[in-house]
Amino acid sequence: MERSDYEPGQYVRHPGRPDWGLGQVQSAAGKRVTVNFEHAGKVLVDTSVVILEHAEPA
Repeated sequence: MERSDYEPGQYVRHPGRPDWGLGQVQSAAGKRVTVNFEHAGKVLVDTSVVILEHAEPA
């Protein structure tokens, strides 16, 4: 299994969807990262397509 650049518990933002708000990584396996966003719920992100921005909780 390929190592991910993200770890469960980290906070991130989706650069193309600022309306989703702050997200917290739920799981990460290679390029597949599941994030629970404030305003979009759980979303599976392919990080070979979208590079999530690391963020700090408010």
